[in-house]
Amino acid sequence: MSEPADTVRPLLRARQTREFTDESVDPAALDAIADAARWTGSSRNSQPWRFIVVRDRATLDAIAEAGLPQTRALASATAAIAIAMPAQPGSGISLAYDEGRAAERILVAASMLGLGAGIGWVRAEARPAVGAVLGLPEEDRFVRTIVAIGHPTEAASRPKSARGEARLPREETVLPERWPG
Repeated sequence: MSEPADTVRPLLRARQTREFTDESVDPAALDAIADAARWTGSSRNSQPWRFIVVRDRATLDAIAEAGLPQTRALASATAAIAIAMPAQPGSGISLAYDEGRAAERILVAASMLGLGAGIGWVRAEARPAVGAVLGLPEEDRFVRTIVAIGHPTEAASRPKSARGEARLPREETVLPERWPG
């Protein structure tokens, strides 16, 4: 039987990637990632999202340009998954929570398949342009989160921090029972 820390290790290894090689992503891998996303839990099992899998270079470039600098990873990614959410006034917090869960699931699934992924944010002022590129109905859907997917470059695969420095110490972030004081 494995140790609990060993079992969850893939979750600790998932990280943001924003620079990719030009090697394409296997369509079966994209299908598996999209399925992992669609099986993400949601409030009341509403499944509010629709996942748009993008592989076309011109589309990736247009979205990257429309949302710069937050969408810069799309300039080198060979695929992406846009999370199209419903425009439902009064449900913003719940929908954003569900959307974040799905985005993180995409990131982890890509990592488990040996791919890199980077979560990009589409600012409010860029959403109409991104929606137009993706053919979304303006009045009831928008993309706030898009996940770039691809094979990370060697530079992107290297740790950005020295070993042991990437996270605050556990004793500062995991508190037993209650807030100290």
